[in-house]
Amino acid sequence: MEGKTKVLLIDDSAVVRQTLSEVLTHDPHIDVIGTAPDPIIGEGKINKLDPDVIILDIEMPRMDGLTFLRKLMGENPKPVIICSSKTEKGSDNVLKAIEYGAVEIIQKPKLGTKQFIEESRIRITDAVKAASLTRPGK
Repeated sequence: MEGKTKVLLIDDSAVVRQTLSEVLTHDPHIDVIGTAPDPIIGEGKINKLDPDVIILDIEMPRMDGLTFLRKLMGENPKPVIICSSKTEKGSDNVLKAIEYGAVEIIQKPKLGTKQFIEESRIRITDAVKAASLTRPGK
């Protein structure tokens, strides 16, 4: 892997953004280049920062993550990891996320999200590294 994988986090929870940033920056091959509280702000950061991988929540203000994922893949495909409490196994959200182009789904618990992210450090960093090797839309 050449250089660091540049990651943009889009999640309306400040705690999730901060915890994911801390977990990911502990890996010497990953650089969190930005965060956004919703997809509208995230889109501007994608255009400006050109991340290698995006970690995206589903339930957010102004635009939900699935709508944004579909829009992104149609306009500017990037590897996207969905990280949401709204992704129960076999749910419509999971099926739509995969259909729209997500490369990985990580289900956050409804409670104890900060602890879950910290305990899932290896899974999350591995998912980012694997996603960086994909080429959506090609």
